[in-house]
Amino acid sequence: MSSSVQESSESPRSSPSSSSSTLSFDEEQTNSRIKPDWSKYRNVFECNGYHLETARDVKHHYLDNDRRRASPAYRRACALQDEDALCGDPGLPDNLFRATRHKDGKKLVVKAVNLLSRELDIARYISSPALRRDPMNHCIPILDFLDVSQDGICFVVMEEWSSCLLSRLPTTMHEFLSTIHQCIELTSASTSSFCTGTASYISTSPVYNFVTDYRGHYACIDYELSRRLDTDDHQVISHRATEIPPELERGEASDPYMVDIWALAMLILRACQATGYGIPGLFQIVRSMLNERPDRRPCASAVLNAFRRLL
Repeated sequence: MSSSVQESSESPRSSPSSSSSTLSFDEEQTNSRIKPDWSKYRNVFECNGYHLETARDVKHHYLDNDRRRASPAYRRACALQDEDALCGDPGLPDNLFRATRHKDGKKLVVKAVNLLSRELDIARYISSPALRRDPMNHCIPILDFLDVSQDGICFVVMEEWSSCLLSRLPTTMHEFLSTIHQCIELTSASTSSFCTGTASYISTSPVYNFVTDYRGHYACIDYELSRRLDTDDHQVISHRATEIPPELERGEASDPYMVDIWALAMLILRACQATGYGIPGLFQIVRSMLNERPDRRPCASAVLNAFRRLL
């Protein structure tokens, strides 16, 4: 799965000037979003069998769409004089770019991350063969890692799924319950044998960090604020997120796994509101997950067991 790309875009066979082990480390800078010059790395992708989206590709995508002129992506493509120029999607942040795989035309999304970032560390970990086979690993399939060591960048090549969890609402009770089940399984997996004492997936916005392939599968896509924990008594005091539990709002410390439980409960509530499915037993579980005291919230495995009893 992993590719170590030592080349620059100008010289595909040149040796790296430095390696990730010699890169200077700054905690905040290393884990901040980066804005790469995608055209500089175009040759890196082509050499590894991937094609970054061009103006021609975007125009072709909207060829049969009568409303194409209303699309910011189409207007951006038309504004480029060179049809072969790279054309980023204006709806994506600067660290993401759309691509296709040459051998089969598979649609992809590529994310640029710092080689020393926590996000890349977790992405590599959850994509290891053993964890990839875990049935509770509901993380977006990562197809490749393209390391550009001399620039301290890794390009994470992922399958392209939906824009967010609620971009396509479940149409049946069975589909709704399957959606919630998979979200709970992932949260439980992060604190069980899947990665005990190793990782906690603390997401910025659960609704937008879960996506679907439109075939009944749901996955987590974002690990920017996640941590791999090597102790059982880790505490967090502040946290950037959409769903902030009350103890963090008060400036108190909290168990990061219980922060995840609060966020998961909010995700379930939002899904219920969006779909109109109200299940008394599920609301009872959510109520316990939203306890003001983090030490009284159920652990993820208890939430999963309680949910499975509803099925």
